[in-house]
Amino acid sequence: MTTTINSATPNYDSGSPGFLIGIVAIIGFAILFIFFGIPAMQNMEPIQLNIPAPQVVIPNKIDVNVQQSK
Repeated sequence: MTTTINSATPNYDSGSPGFLIGIVAIIGFAILFIFFGIPAMQNMEPIQLNIPAPQVVIPNKIDVNVQQSK
């Protein structure tokens, strides 16, 4: 004797309000980015760091002939 399993077909809800709310939210964030984000990025200036150069003292004469004791 064979066993037959009749399972119900999945019920997909195509009229979900969550999908519509998500689309409206994405469009709202895009509009906010266009009106506020892009002009703010255009007005940004590079950061200026004032790091002083190191002071290095170089002598006028260097004696490279080193005498080693034996």
